[in-house]
Amino acid sequence: MKVGVLALQGDFREHALALETAGAEPVEVRRPEHLAGVDAIALPGGESTTLSMLLDSSGLRPALAGRLEDGMPALGTCAGMILLAARVRDGRPDQRGFATIDMTVRRNGFGRQLESFECDLEVTGLTGTVPAVFIRAPVVEEVGPSVEVLASVTGADGRTSPVLCRAGHHLVASFHPELSGDVRIHEMFLAGAASAVGGDGRK
Repeated sequence: MKVGVLALQGDFREHALALETAGAEPVEVRRPEHLAGVDAIALPGGESTTLSMLLDSSGLRPALAGRLEDGMPALGTCAGMILLAARVRDGRPDQRGFATIDMTVRRNGFGRQLESFECDLEVTGLTGTVPAVFIRAPVVEEVGPSVEVLASVTGADGRTSPVLCRAGHHLVASFHPELSGDVRIHEMFLAGAASAVGGDGRK
């Protein structure tokens, strides 16, 4: 399966390596023509407002929006989750995403750089715990009925927040699975994407 990795900014190289380790063929996507032949897309962590502007300046936004509307599976981590969320709080007024998943997220909801942390998550469908790296991570404040929560964390304030969610063939995480050395989240995404595009890797 060919999986595009949005390579405008952020940790796209780490995503490409994780996807390759998980058995996919990663393709760096910087321009609309790079989406040709791609079966799924990964939107990496980075800076969501910068990514939003680069999507416009590269001309990628309309092409990628069209593919997502047509049902192309997507993996969004950290900033990628923000881009896929239907509603974003604490974002810039001119910041635009794809509104693909019925959820509300708050930018940097877990705190700024100094509040970054790591923990082990229990993930629905996986055996054992999954290491998770949170860096200026968004908080999921609301999810719609079409969204399945696969993992949550409880903060110092006692509030439990979803950090890994699935909606159809879209998988989003507040954390950075590409930085942990554990590719099971990527494998989970690829399994869902394969069922969407068919056994031969194509719709």
